[in-house]
Amino acid sequence: MTAPTLAQADDRADDWADLQGVALLGTDRRPLPAARTPLAAAVDRADPAGALLDLAAVAAVRRRAGALPAPAVETPAPAPADPRPALPESAARRLAVLLGTRSGHGSTANLAELLPQWLAAARARGYRLPPALVPPLLDTARARSELRTDAVALAGPLGRWLAPHNPDWKYVTRTAGEPDALDQPGELLWQEGLFAERVTHLTRLRRTDPAAGLALLASTWSTERAEDRVLFLDSLQDGLSAADEDFLEAALSDRSKNVRATAAELLATLPGSALAARMADRARAAVRHEGDRLHVTPPTACDAAMQRDGIPVKSPTGRGERAWWFGEVVAGAPLSLWTAGTGLTPEQLLALPTVDSPDGGGAEWAEDLREAWARAAVRQQDAAWARALLGTPPRPGRDTRTPGAPAKLLAVLPPAERASWTAAFVQTHGLGDAFQLLGACATPWTPPLSTAVVAALKRAAELGSYPWSHSGVLGMTERALAPGTAPAVEALCTDTSPDTAWSDTFTRLAGTLRFRQAMLAELEG
Repeated sequence: MTAPTLAQADDRADDWADLQGVALLGTDRRPLPAARTPLAAAVDRADPAGALLDLAAVAAVRRRAGALPAPAVETPAPAPADPRPALPESAARRLAVLLGTRSGHGSTANLAELLPQWLAAARARGYRLPPALVPPLLDTARARSELRTDAVALAGPLGRWLAPHNPDWKYVTRTAGEPDALDQPGELLWQEGLFAERVTHLTRLRRTDPAAGLALLASTWSTERAEDRVLFLDSLQDGLSAADEDFLEAALSDRSKNVRATAAELLATLPGSALAARMADRARAAVRHEGDRLHVTPPTACDAAMQRDGIPVKSPTGRGERAWWFGEVVAGAPLSLWTAGTGLTPEQLLALPTVDSPDGGGAEWAEDLREAWARAAVRQQDAAWARALLGTPPRPGRDTRTPGAPAKLLAVLPPAERASWTAAFVQTHGLGDAFQLLGACATPWTPPLSTAVVAALKRAAELGSYPWSHSGVLGMTERALAPGTAPAVEALCTDTSPDTAWSDTFTRLAGTLRFRQAMLAELEG
């Protein structure tokens, strides 16, 4: 067969354009095009509308029959081999349900909330996903950034191979913890990348080579925008050490107050830093241990040196100036100052009364002092001080507040201790003030904590409160309760009147726990 000439190809294009024009304007306003081929000439034109369709059919056949072959596309190299073990078939079917590519069979579980847990568990076991599930997983993670780290890790070599072929999956090459599929040089990415890409690159580099990350940031520091400098400084938390002190000390003189405050915050977490030593000198002048008392003398002014070390003159919280300065000084001092300087344990120091020097009184500063110590314990991740400040869960009738935000102090403790303290709190006080405490506990919750929460839900139902008054905790229980508590929740379904809101709540929770139980069992293979 002879290949069509360019003139013939042009004729076909003209025929098609003429027919489109007649179809748009109508055969009564525009005549049919002249016949250019024997087939077109054979069309009966007595019925213009029918003839138009016949001519279009002839033209369509000509267009297809005379189409020139396109240049061959070079077949890409196959994706690298993935040596990880294959995901069990039952777990693969479960993932398809979670991703919405397969029916959930009437499950009452909130699948969107359970997907992060499935991904984390599957990643921890080192599975390889079925190839067909990698694209829908990458699509889902595109819309939910909190899933990306686990999703990219699970997608593995195939995900990184697919990413350059779909603009929607660009994030795959920018997700921390995975190598760049494009092998883009770090220096080029730092110089030309988007801000989010640069922050991610710096964070990754700090995790593997803190010194190289600091050198990269220092190379462009003077040209960065103030708002960007703040976030770049945050990235230094990874791998923070005394090697970063000189850079952070220089940042204390930055023209941006937010940069200065961030630098001071980071330096305060380094107990051996010069800033910590300066804060210790101020703290010694503000709090003295004499006999069985702590004598408190808050600063009377915020001098230039204090301001350079990150203490604003005006309190952003509206507190009195002296109380604000006092809290910032004590919170910025190393906690070892108090135990080494007095020979007392944190518990003993917290038990000492305070005296306001030289005016007498002093009880007014006790709460400020405890709150500042609590902030220091969180900042310096000091478990001994956090434990002392938390104490035992308060008894009924006592103030349940702990200076310094108990949830933050809890986060400093080991996971098992966190769960134990929170379980005791829930057993005593119920769920009304427990939302933030439960949020600080590692998931899934330990069996004792899970049992305490289920018991508290039972008490709430018996007292006649409404489920929506505990909506935050209930949402958390679906994700965090130990799956082994499913029988106890099912018993609540049986014991609760079916015409109450609690009955629906317990039924849904029991269904979610059973779903999670099966989900995690499948991942065990």
